[in-house]
Amino acid sequence: MTELAAMPTDWNKALAVVAHPDDLEYGASGAIARWTEEGREVVYLLATRGEAGIDSMEPSEAGPLREREQLASAAVVGVDKVEFLEHPDGVIEHSLELRKDIATAIRRHQPELVITTNHRETWPGGFQNMADHRNVGAATIDAVRDAGNRWVFPELLEQELEPWDGVRWVAANSSPNASHAVDITDTFDKAVESLQAHETYLAGLRGVMADPDTFLRTMAESVGKIFGCELACSFELIEM
Repeated sequence: MTELAAMPTDWNKALAVVAHPDDLEYGASGAIARWTEEGREVVYLLATRGEAGIDSMEPSEAGPLREREQLASAAVVGVDKVEFLEHPDGVIEHSLELRKDIATAIRRHQPELVITTNHRETWPGGFQNMADHRNVGAATIDAVRDAGNRWVFPELLEQELEPWDGVRWVAANSSPNASHAVDITDTFDKAVESLQAHETYLAGLRGVMADPDTFLRTMAESVGKIFGCELACSFELIEM
């Protein structure tokens, strides 16, 4: 991450596709808050309900609770459309089914920008990434092309979902190959508040990830130093 360009601003609608509740809050929500304040629309699509994310709680109880926390979290940053798929938390596969589900959402919402999680093997700093993140990120990139091809998943045409090839970029948050950034100095407090909305999930964590302000501030300050502002959020921008 030696140099970062500013993220494009000539777009109006984005679809954010991630694996779990809290994935967007641990990185991208500050940028999303800025974009919604500027009048852009952002829709969330989550592959799971995060039901396997709390060790002390049965999935049948954790799933609905984490869904409620995600809805509250999204509202903090100006997002009122949150959709959940039914893929199993912790064991998501990069499958045709997942690609189809994401392509369906892309055709329905017709975004210009698609935001996703880091699909690389590691996080910045070298820490190992988990399979759910990698598989959802990679499937999202594939699904963008699937959404624009009439003959991939042709059954979607029967649902009156015409191909959409208007996605111009995929932006992978917190990638070790980050190329772009957004100044989130003015929306950082909303980023912290949106992560704090995952109250039950945070209560089961230890260390720095259980402290939203410290975790997010440390990350945003390091990106900001490179980008030339106080606090920033990084993305790997892939042109489609």
